[in-house]
Amino acid sequence: MLKDITLGQFFPGDTIVHRLDPRFKLVLTLFYITALFMAKGLLAYVLMFIVLTTCLSLSRIKLKAVLRGLRPVLVIIMVTVLLNVFLVRGETVLFEWRFIVITQDGLMNAVFMAARLMMLIVGTFLLTYTTSPIALTDGLETMLNPLKKVRLPIHELAMMMSIALRFIPTLIEETDKIMSAQKARGADFETGGLIKRAKAILPLIIPLFISAFRRADELATAMESRCYHGGEGRTRMKVLKTAARDVIALLCGALLITAIVLLGKVGILQL
Repeated sequence: MLKDITLGQFFPGDTIVHRLDPRFKLVLTLFYITALFMAKGLLAYVLMFIVLTTCLSLSRIKLKAVLRGLRPVLVIIMVTVLLNVFLVRGETVLFEWRFIVITQDGLMNAVFMAARLMMLIVGTFLLTYTTSPIALTDGLETMLNPLKKVRLPIHELAMMMSIALRFIPTLIEETDKIMSAQKARGADFETGGLIKRAKAILPLIIPLFISAFRRADELATAMESRCYHGGEGRTRMKVLKTAARDVIALLCGALLITAIVLLGKVGILQL
């Protein structure tokens, strides 16, 4: 299960999605999330699905990797679906037995909520799939540059976010190694009740924290030995430049939000 977590992984490529400016990709991701939460009705969700599948096709990310990234959050999606099915009330009752009532509105809300969560996860993962941590750091820092006027440490914040994303796969791999070592010593993480499983995790957490702090100390030492001193006066190997494809992609994102708003006003096949 741990190996299925793909957040923070970067899949190198030379597609049009990979070549987009990271600043524009961050803005487009915000546009996508905004449009997804504004979507109401079947037509709007179909449009969002078409946009997502088109972006995945253009990025040439394997469907297997995308589905693997969804596996760890299936429990959260299922809980959300069940809560909507049993707690949302409506006029058309489909099933009723004692205190259990299932309505048409509840089922529709459950379906749309599950679709929204899955498309949200895949869409945000696509940003890290197609953007290297260095490019993501440069994009964040450039976008947040105006906040330097209020003395916010923009470079340090962008660097911390990038390092956190970069080390997620590393920590997952480290966790898997520790679990395998503990299982070889007789540890059981899969059987027993909730309390027993929680107690079994304790021998896993302690060495994981020690390993994480050791890696952080080694990284800090490596940065100091290279005379790293923040963003002041630093130059970049790859200077971010706006291209025609970036402007076109931004216009497509604005058109997407406009289309979602118009579909919401039409009111066809809405919840």
